[in-house]
Amino acid sequence: MNNDRSRSSLLVPPSAQDWIQGVLSAKVVLVMYGDYQCSRSANVYKMIKAIKRELSAAFGEDYLCFIFRHFPQTQIYPHAQRAAQAAVAAAAQRKFWLMSDTLFDHQRRLENGYLVEYANDLGLDIPQFLKELSKQVHVDRINEDIEGGIESGVTTTQALFINGIQYTGHWNTTELMATMIAASY
Repeated sequence: MNNDRSRSSLLVPPSAQDWIQGVLSAKVVLVMYGDYQCSRSANVYKMIKAIKRELSAAFGEDYLCFIFRHFPQTQIYPHAQRAAQAAVAAAAQRKFWLMSDTLFDHQRRLENGYLVEYANDLGLDIPQFLKELSKQVHVDRINEDIEGGIESGVTTTQALFINGIQYTGHWNTTELMATMIAASY
């Protein structure tokens, strides 16, 4: 029984090192392990963004903290790792969430040329962005997310943890939101 519990618990606690929307002291802290090329990840990401808007309107901005961690499935998706690197390079220029939104919105077009186009559209410093991508400056940071996910029992994307416990319910807005609200009590 303890073994099952450890597999379903988030073993790398949320911290200021994560990419965060909200505050870590929120009643509900949601951690998503995602892959920019995975359609299931995109669907869940968009669902979470909608739920966050709804819960913030109902309970206040500090009710839900959303954290995104990278879990590129390179064995399935050839552009997942590069897209994650692009997101972290954008984060270095304070545009992580805008780049994440863009990557999920355009997940069928994640080749290098498109990544540069998205960076340009977001107003990033392109020489800096290209330098960081070519030197793979952010690979270690992405690998930390992957390793933390694996330690917590993540094997594939659309993995969510609500207040440290892995979500195993149905992937629909109603059930996910109900689980978040129940976790706040």
